[in-house]
Amino acid sequence: MSGVVLSLEGKVALITGGSRGIGAATVRLFRQAGAKVVFSYEKARETAEALAAELGGPEFCQAVQQSLHTPEDGRALVGAAVAAFGKLDCLIVNHGVWPSHDQPITTMPDAQWRSTLGINLDSVFGLVQAGVAQMLSQPGTVKGHIVLIASTAAQRGEAFHADYAASKGALLSLTKSLSSELIGQGIYVNCVAPGWVATEMSAAALSDPGTSNKALSLIPLGRAAHVDEIAGPIVFLCTPLAGFVSGEIFNVNGGAVLVG
Repeated sequence: MSGVVLSLEGKVALITGGSRGIGAATVRLFRQAGAKVVFSYEKARETAEALAAELGGPEFCQAVQQSLHTPEDGRALVGAAVAAFGKLDCLIVNHGVWPSHDQPITTMPDAQWRSTLGINLDSVFGLVQAGVAQMLSQPGTVKGHIVLIASTAAQRGEAFHADYAASKGALLSLTKSLSSELIGQGIYVNCVAPGWVATEMSAAALSDPGTSNKALSLIPLGRAAHVDEIAGPIVFLCTPLAGFVSGEIFNVNGGAVLVG
């Protein structure tokens, strides 16, 4: 008896923030599942180009340099993905910023608030708007899949990181709104909400004993996630095995959302 196969053969995926961390793991897994992939990066050109080359080069995997701060940025990236491979079946909105320093709300600069929401929310609007338009123009009953990457902080809040928690919390409502609007038209919209994950973005916090001990004490599994443990659910949500799943917040956090 053969094993279960999660195949995305013939599909095209756009993955934002794909040069490192969760994004890079997701790019790799989508390619392993047979999809062609376009992924964005902002600064890490050498790392991004090496990843694209590793996964088959221009015919199968392309890295696009694109800042994501505004709706216009998001729309431009979708355009680049469609130009690369002619269509868009899966949109994975993974990019984001988490200012690592504690910032009380009473002293949070307007510039920090605006920057965090610009990257984590405004650009998502542009990505989704252009992505949906492209998917609806394509043939077939299933037009496409959208997976937004939020955070445990979106549901529990995060003291001294109100900008980040607010931006990610908005993605939960966006997921539910888009699913209600689009599932009848063949577009599935879901959200994956990780907790602490061992990435470059979280490295400074997790290497600090005080912060790390506090964070891990709230995770029943007692550790941070590996990036592959987040990439797996993302891919699953884009396969036929998730064919009756839309509008869901998929918590992938070692049980942390139920604690504290």
